[in-house]
Amino acid sequence: MLNKVMLSTESRMRGDMQVRFGGRYGKTYCRKAVRRSVPSLRLGKGGGIIELAAHLYATDHVPYLLERIAEQTPHVHPVSFSFGKQDSFGPSFQQLEIVPLSSPALLSYLQGRGINLELAKRECSEARYTHNGKRYFAIAFPNGSGGFEVRNPYFKGCIAPKEISHIRQSGKARTACYVFEGFMDYLSFLTLRQESCPNYPELDGQDYIVLNSVSNINKALYPLGNYERIHC
Repeated sequence: MLNKVMLSTESRMRGDMQVRFGGRYGKTYCRKAVRRSVPSLRLGKGGGIIELAAHLYATDHVPYLLERIAEQTPHVHPVSFSFGKQDSFGPSFQQLEIVPLSSPALLSYLQGRGINLELAKRECSEARYTHNGKRYFAIAFPNGSGGFEVRNPYFKGCIAPKEISHIRQSGKARTACYVFEGFMDYLSFLTLRQESCPNYPELDGQDYIVLNSVSNINKALYPLGNYERIHC
């Protein structure tokens, strides 16, 4: 396990760790191990510095990750935002409000990802909260236990409890269910179906399950047992 790594600007990291920044990283690897016991690491994933740190420190607790980044890289000042651990939002979400999705910045973010805004407004809400005296907001996608998956251009997290989202259609029970890992995948599917078949998109021809995390797959097994056809 990598338990200590230097994260800094690209020029400072050439001897210890090389990471391509500029908004996204495609390949991350240790060029020279800090210790001989530290293995090389290669990820084929995209993401920001917080997501990278989450891989390196094996946790998604953002306050902890920000502290580790700050102490290891005095020349890098992380953006001041925070999420609690996924099983507890505690003081990180003060003065929390769930309102209709309307923030121009969030709508612009969704539009930049090719998501139909009317569909997004129908499926999602907006979470507004205060942390360290500052106001923040994020897209909020509801799950089946009263919690929300939250996301904005800089981070993604969860307002507990963590759970799958099971979208059932009204009327006659559907025989098919489409399964998605995250809600952005779900929104992308709805958008593509709407654009390819604008007159008859048949978005309500089946139910949907959004796992919100691959660790939730066991929670989806029971409801999936009620369907004749499952598409992933």
